[in-house]
Amino acid sequence: MSANDAPAGPPVRVSVVVCVYTEDRWEDILAAVSSVRAQSRPALETLLVVDHNPVLLDRLTREYEEVTGVRVLPNAGPRGLSAGRNTGIAASRGEVVAFLDDDAVAERDWLSRFAAAYDDPRVMAVGGRTEPVWASGRRPDWFPDEFDWVVGCSYRGLPPGLVRVRNVLGGNASFRRTAFDLAGGFATGIGRDGDERPLGGEETELCIRIGRARPDAVLLVDDRAVIHHRVPEAREHFAYFRTRTYAEGLSKALVARSVGVGKGLESERRYATRVLPAGVARGLRDQALARPGGARRAGAIVAGVLTAAAGYVVGSVRARRNGTTFSQVRVDAPAEADPEAAA
Repeated sequence: MSANDAPAGPPVRVSVVVCVYTEDRWEDILAAVSSVRAQSRPALETLLVVDHNPVLLDRLTREYEEVTGVRVLPNAGPRGLSAGRNTGIAASRGEVVAFLDDDAVAERDWLSRFAAAYDDPRVMAVGGRTEPVWASGRRPDWFPDEFDWVVGCSYRGLPPGLVRVRNVLGGNASFRRTAFDLAGGFATGIGRDGDERPLGGEETELCIRIGRARPDAVLLVDDRAVIHHRVPEAREHFAYFRTRTYAEGLSKALVARSVGVGKGLESERRYATRVLPAGVARGLRDQALARPGGARRAGAIVAGVLTAAAGYVVGSVRARRNGTTFSQVRVDAPAEADPEAAA
């Protein structure tokens, strides 16, 4: 799939939304904003959405009160990432809304890679590649590349290049504004919405809804749109790995209930039947060649599959028993147009 199959329209304006929630990531937040401001293709604006933390809201407001192009605003919905993103969408003015994690920095051409793909009017979303930055300085030798999604990063098994996908990954993604007009915003009750358990899947559910609302929609990943995501030391341990894979199973059950098992698990079937078995074989081969961590990586893949499957079973039972539903929020464009862009 090429993003240049259709005639190009006028260049799109891109708003960047960074959702934040804790002062513990203060330096990370400043670095994320700096990376956006250093883009080769300037963002129309950067929106910092603060999730129900008045102290952080006040501190960021003072930090950026004299900085042109950076706005700080509170999450207008319930606590959680989905509502924060929806707040940013509603307040933004660009034709494209991009999302960057608060503990990540974008490479200089990140936005230019995204923007180029929107020359094709069918393109509704574009994601990029997220590289881990390990707090310890290097990847733990037991941690399989196939499970980098556990720490919010791109993982082995994703197709390379500029390719069409079912869904983008939310921490490094962009959406055409009209996609939200068609399908609504991020659903609350699926992702990280204030629960202590590290759930996810809200971007998958949204992307599937976009495809249903517009059957000819194209969703892409461009692995040249790169960000570097910090992985804290606490997430380098097997205890977090186990917790996160179990939570992913719970999330997949919720997504499947929302959009159906067929679509909800479409990509996961190939991952589970082809990518992961190959990863186990690679780990065992590395062990036979006396390479560090080979058997542990193979074991981690098996453990990850089993804990995710357990989470999916538990989540499915709970969803059926509780009749779980989700709020698919409508996000409206702001009342005022951007005066500088209109000039």
